[in-house]
Amino acid sequence: MNLRDLDYLVAVAEERHFGRAARRCHVGQPTLSTQIRKLEAELGVTLIERSPRQVLLTEAGEHIVERARAILREADTIRELARRAADPASGTVRVGLFPTLGPYLLPHIVPVLRGRFPRLELLLVEEKTEDVLRLLDTGRLDAGLLALPIDDERLHVEPLFEEQFLLAVPHGHRLAGSSEPIDPSALVGEDVLLLADGHCLRDQALSICRLVGATERSDFRATSLETLRHMVAAGVGITLLPELSVQPPVARTEHVVLRRFTDPVPSRTIALAWRRSSALGAFLPLLADAARAMPSDLVRMIGAEGA
Repeated sequence: MNLRDLDYLVAVAEERHFGRAARRCHVGQPTLSTQIRKLEAELGVTLIERSPRQVLLTEAGEHIVERARAILREADTIRELARRAADPASGTVRVGLFPTLGPYLLPHIVPVLRGRFPRLELLLVEEKTEDVLRLLDTGRLDAGLLALPIDDERLHVEPLFEEQFLLAVPHGHRLAGSSEPIDPSALVGEDVLLLADGHCLRDQALSICRLVGATERSDFRATSLETLRHMVAAGVGITLLPELSVQPPVARTEHVVLRRFTDPVPSRTIALAWRRSSALGAFLPLLADAARAMPSDLVRMIGAEGA
């Protein structure tokens, strides 16, 4: 038994298909199948139930795959520790972030990080928050850019910046007539367009709506900020947009009026999170510090102590 065999087993368990697992491991399917059978023979137990339509793990297979994942993570950690000892600011860092942040943050943060760490390769993965947390937990991501709160004691959380929300209303709406900041209480009784379930921005916007006495428009739920923006432009309703989503290089949307809020301004806090056991534990605080070097007129930065 070796690490390669365990990698093959985990790939089959996650893909539930020998062909896809073989492609993921960059080997031929016969090679992968043969190694899995050899592993079963060595262990003296069947790990995988094979049928023409599906691939299932046996009970023993489930337990062994769980341990195999842990062993592979530890092996990756050993390799990473050795490489980072030689050159802390080189190699690949896999960072996850969620869809209502990624497209708007990356044009501002990637040039900063490239300038600070020219030998670093950033592998960026866009997923919903729950999936970023899952990939962090399984070791398939090194860090995640996420909105607080993050309730996982296994993660170190480094707050980066506070991002305000703006009100987006169509031309002709009763709240569109002034350029002055608007009191959040003006939203009392308004129906607000929100994203569908699974988006952390939906939860954040719902919390704001409850605080100010607004309600969700129940007959429509968007799958992206761009859909929300265009629905506002069409006069369907109003919504809340995070600050970065209305900053250049994002183009202004015709027929949409943006209003800032008076204090207390609704906002969300974005943080960099990583496993406390990560082999990159010495480097990721440096990455967080570099991320805070974004242009200060975009968002309110939070220092290393969270203040």
